Order: sequence, then structure tokens, then C-alpha cells
Amino acid sequence: MSAWVLPDHIADVLPSEARHIEELRRALLDTARCHGYELVMPPLLEHLESLLTGTGEALDLQTFKLVDQLSGRTLGLRADSTPQVARIDAHLLNRQGVARLSYCGPVLHTRVEHPLASREPLQLGAEIYGHAGIEADLEVLELAQACLRTAGVRQLLLDLADVRVVDAVLAPGTLDVAQVHRIHAALAAKDVTELNTLARDLPARVRRDLCALPHLFGDAAVLDEARQTLQDSPALQTALDSLRCLSQQAQGFDVSIDLSDLRGYAYYTGMRFAIFACTLPGGAGAAVELARGGRYDEVGAVFGRKRPAVGFSLDLKTLVAAVPPRARASAIRAPWGTQAGLRQAVAALRAQGQTVVCMLPGHEHEVDEFHCDRALVSDPAQANAWTVQQLSTETSK
Repeated sequence: MSAWVLPDHIADVLPSEARHIEELRRALLDTARCHGYELVMPPLLEHLESLLTGTGEALDLQTFKLVDQLSGRTLGLRADSTPQVARIDAHLLNRQGVARLSYCGPVLHTRVEHPLASREPLQLGAEIYGHAGIEADLEVLELAQACLRTAGVRQLLLDLADVRVVDAVLAPGTLDVAQVHRIHAALAAKDVTELNTLARDLPARVRRDLCALPHLFGDAAVLDEARQTLQDSPALQTALDSLRCLSQQAQGFDVSIDLSDLRGYAYYTGMRFAIFACTLPGGAGAAVELARGGRYDEVGAVFGRKRPAVGFSLDLKTLVAAVPPRARASAIRAPWGTQAGLRQAVAALRAQGQTVVCMLPGHEHEVDEFHCDRALVSDPAQANAWTVQQLSTETSK
């Protein structure tokens, strides 16, 4: 195998895409800051039990493991930042009131969710700790929308679900954890045949409701259909009321509801959502999931501090691929030289925030990322002086 061949679903990021990702990273973190979110930077690896306890099998399977040569303990390379931010809220900040936290950093996955996905997403997210009301849910949706608008995505589809609907359907039955996990997997795949098999020993009403869930998706009318179809309970009514309120209050989205949607990690305890771009650049292709989030009030329990929590995350690499590419950055072409006046002129332009590319002797300009539409030239009217001159379209190519 060639030394330069990378592992499957791992890729280098080349200049133009890297600039776009970095500019989006800054813009989205600034958007979060403008909403009052404080930036945290959790480490890439931690003790495995800190990363995974209480998060479910899906996150365990996505996590790379290794042995710490200093302590002999098993470490994990994070596959998701939310458990780490929950630890920070619980043990390092230890605030009594609301904490709004944002983050951005790479995560590593042992496997991909779809054939074109990366195993090294650049995950950006924001989370609210300490408020159990729907106000925090709506704020997170608003921030996720603001971030995607900042990236240039305009038409957004919000897909809502709530794990409490499934919990209410299963409540009359007696199930162990493994059975629940298998049922959740079948619901996520909308596999009614598998659901029938898994539910064969459950009460008839539970089996009927469970098999009805994959068909309960669409617009807000699905909530009325669910009230008529599923066995009534206070827990079910609470979940459906919450979904109705969110669907009515979430402004700027096309809204759909899918009561069997259980994609993602097992730490969600209430409402969950995914945001899709309805159209891609050029109007081609299917809707692409750009952000995912929800409520996870139990995620901090393992750290001894169970706090209400809600948040979202997105992959900047996926986001960049779903929005139009940016134009090349404008730049000034300058000759290379040691003259004091030239060096001072270049330094002054760079201090103003201008990009100045010096042409090294014997080489043409081969940088694809910058468009040199101006040149720094010697001023014939004044000795040892330099001026910026606009280049013609042909000359600047």
C-alpha cells in the first residue's frame, strides 16, 4: 500500500474548502456568542467510562478505544462532544443557574452513517443547561437556524420527534434494556415486520400501537391522528402537547413530525429534532441533514449532577458541502525584494488586513486560493515609494 493512502472515509482538506470551513467556524461561533453562549474546549480523549457511561450502545460502537500507557486505563477518542460538555457543566462550572455553552472540534467515528460521510467530522454545537421549559428548546432551535442562515442555507425543514411518545407506548409492557434497544433500532428503520416479531409477547394494545408508530409521520395533523390511534396516557399527552407547541412556535421552518424517529444517540429523553436543507446548490439532490439535537435531561446524571439540558450539533464539513463554494479571496501581488520601502509597503498592507502574495524569483503565481486583482508596483513619481495598482481582468487571471 502506498504511504500516502489514507484510511477509508478519512480525507485531507485542501485550501479552498479549508478556508470555507474555517470562515464558517468563526462565523458560527460568533453567532453563538451573540446569543450568549460561552465557548468551551473539551479534550479529544478521556477515560472511557467518562465518555460512554449512560450514553447507549450506538455511541459505544462509534468510539475508538486505546490504552493509556501512563495509567494502563482504557481511553476513548470522543465520537460526540455532548457527554464532555455535560461533565464540564457538572464538575468544572458547577453553576446553579442557566449555563449556555458552545464548542467546536473534531470527533472520530469508527464507522460512517452513510457512504459519503467522513469518519472525522468537525463538530460544532451549543447547549443550554439548567432550564427544563420549552423556552430553552425554542432557543436552541432559533440558534441552530441562525447558524445555518449564517452559512447561507435558506430553505430549512425541521423534523420533530419525541422519545417520550415511544416510552409511553412501551410503558404497559415489561421489557429489559436489550429488548428496548432492539425495538428502538427497528423503529428507526421503520421495520414493521421486525417490530411485530419483537412485540409478539407484549400486550395486544402495546403491539398494535408499536406497529402504528412508523406510519405516524407528516405535518402537524399527525399529532391529532396519534391521539386517536395510540392508547391515552398523561405521558403521551405531555409529549404530543410539547411537539404541537414547538411546531407552532418554530418560525422560519417547514415543519414535519415523525413519531418513530429515534436516530442518534440514546441519551435523548424528550423532544429531538433534525434540520435539513430542502435544496442543494443548483437545486439538485435530496434533502441533506445539516443539524441534529434535542433534550437530554439525564446526560449529567453519571457525573452526579442531573440537570435539564438541550442542545444541537452539526458537522462543518457536511455543511460546507451543502452550500455554494465561496469566491477566491482578493489579493495583492507584490515582487520579492529586500528594499526597505518595498518591505515597509508590504507590511503596511498586511497590517490593514490585506492579503499580499510575494512572487518568489523564478516562479509564477500558482496559488489557486487567492485572486490577485491588484499589484504592488514602484511609484515612478517618487523614489523608494510603492503603490497599489488595479490589474486588468486578463492580467489578474
